[in-house]
Amino acid sequence: MDLSRVCVYCGSSTGSRPEFADAARLLGLALAREGITLVYGGSRVGLMGVAADAALSAGGKVVGVIPRRLFRREVAHRDLTELVEVDSMHERKQAMFELADAFVALPGGLGTLEELAEMATWGQLGLHSKPIATVDVLGYWRELHALLRKAVDQGFMRAENLRLIVNVSDVADVLPALRSYEAPYAEKWIGLAET
Repeated sequence: MDLSRVCVYCGSSTGSRPEFADAARLLGLALAREGITLVYGGSRVGLMGVAADAALSAGGKVVGVIPRRLFRREVAHRDLTELVEVDSMHERKQAMFELADAFVALPGGLGTLEELAEMATWGQLGLHSKPIATVDVLGYWRELHALLRKAVDQGFMRAENLRLIVNVSDVADVLPALRSYEAPYAEKWIGLAET
């Protein structure tokens, strides 16, 4: 798969362990070295800022997408290749989706989880077939993937859809996983005639 822009979801905090920032830095560098534009939430703080700064320091291109009210609070990174201002969080997610060829989630909080879940849901619905990956720094995403397996076991999700989100343990595995990604296809629970 040809990747020219990868969207990275991650925390606006650096978290409690230095390994989180190390992973963000390595991912930013890896994208820049491959000539892949980093698309992200536009912030200068947390893992978001670490990834952006790393990509920029290596000569990479970085596109940030940020709601205006956050920009006014001076959270926006002002040294990006491009900063796109939008009116709402919904517009932010839509713009990031449109700008990216694939999605990667580093550790983060509710916002990261929501963005990841929405892209996976859209993939499950067949609205896109773009690759999605989590970087399991220190086992951060392990419980999420266990929950998804439980959803299959309990009859809330089809087993094929476990392939919607690839979980890699190391930043070095991200780009190979994205490039070899094959979107799963599963029949919906019920057909239109049954509704």
